[in-house]
Amino acid sequence: MSNRRASLWQLRTRALSIPRRPLVMGIVNVTPDSFSDGGQFIDADAAARHALQLVADGADLLDIGGESTRPYSEPVAANEELRRVLPVIERLASQVAVPISIDTSKASVARAAIDAGAEIINDVTGFEGDPQMVQVALDSAAGVCAMHMQGTPQTMQDDPTYDDVVKEVREYLRQRRDALISAGISRERICLDPGIGFGKTHEHNIALMANCRTFHSLGCPLLVGHSRKSFLGKLIGDKEADRTNATVGAALALAVQGVQIVRVHDVGAVRQALAAFEASGGLESR
Repeated sequence: MSNRRASLWQLRTRALSIPRRPLVMGIVNVTPDSFSDGGQFIDADAAARHALQLVADGADLLDIGGESTRPYSEPVAANEELRRVLPVIERLASQVAVPISIDTSKASVARAAIDAGAEIINDVTGFEGDPQMVQVALDSAAGVCAMHMQGTPQTMQDDPTYDDVVKEVREYLRQRRDALISAGISRERICLDPGIGFGKTHEHNIALMANCRTFHSLGCPLLVGHSRKSFLGKLIGDKEADRTNATVGAALALAVQGVQIVRVHDVGAVRQALAAFEASGGLESR
């Protein structure tokens, strides 16, 4: 397959056209324990207000999650996850025009979120964690995003090991793409995520970030979630520093490589930087 960049993602009720610059997916963590903003938006009203602000800041999509997947986080029961996310999705579905994604690995949560108005299922287990998840995707015709993770959130950072991280992650995503297609999900509905920070060392994350262009050979849109992650703190030499500027810089590098979607907390900063970067000729050589 060629390295031609995919420019369309078919969602549940619409086709999402992807321009030259990456689309910006805004993160809405309705959790008490997410690594960067846990507890800030656990209340449904606060989460909805935050999401509306992200849209005002330029978010092209919203990703709503009710279970932290940071290293060593504890699993959340489906009923609690639903209690957190459903009121937020229900409010946003009637107020925003941008597509809503449900960040979950539970089929029951995905099904309820889609019924409430979500367009996308974003599953960190690559649609392997819940045997019913693929069927939910089939029944709903939702867009799907399959991510690579070595281990589980409880084990992934114990001792992540690869012989060639780029090659092995690409092969895993190829296998998941093919499995989803074999199950009846069209290629146009599939997005792939190399899983920055999910069972990777600092060096693994850097290698994946620097080689994202190679994933275009899979023929699906690529989503990268690098925002505020610890490898950026190590890169700038201060693990306690604000990582917004580092997140923006990495987003520009991903844009040059043709990455279709960046999943970030700081939507306004990233969107403004991408607009200036594109207008200044930053994407001309892509």
